[in-house]
Amino acid sequence: MTVFTKSRDETIKLGEEIGKRVQPGDVIAMEGTLASGKTTLTKGIAIGLSVEESVTSPTFTLVSEYYGRLTLYHVDVYRLDSPEDFINIGGEDMLYGNGITIIEWSEKIRNLIPSSAIKIVMNITGPESRKIEIENWNYGDL
Repeated sequence: MTVFTKSRDETIKLGEEIGKRVQPGDVIAMEGTLASGKTTLTKGIAIGLSVEESVTSPTFTLVSEYYGRLTLYHVDVYRLDSPEDFINIGGEDMLYGNGITIIEWSEKIRNLIPSSAIKIVMNITGPESRKIEIENWNYGDL
């Protein structure tokens, strides 16, 4: 499925719809260049999960945890050197737990991502517009 958003607010609204529909144990593997909207979409997903905290990029903390309808693990693997580094920070627990795990820069650990993961590829099409490709989405049209 491909979705086009024209603004930051539309990207957040799309994320909110995703967040309302995801189920315990879902993994969302995100890919996209810098500033493509991965964290913006994650902010919307958090809203859909009834997370009250403000979501920020976990670039320097690697993993941020938020609590709402389900626990949200927001992981940024950009600075990791290897898939083993992901395992060492407790990655397997996040991949196979009961929360929702969002992994930014997931292509760096592609061989660890479950085949059932929801894959989201973000592409910049304009200053605020995005082309968002979603694979393995089984929760209806967005």
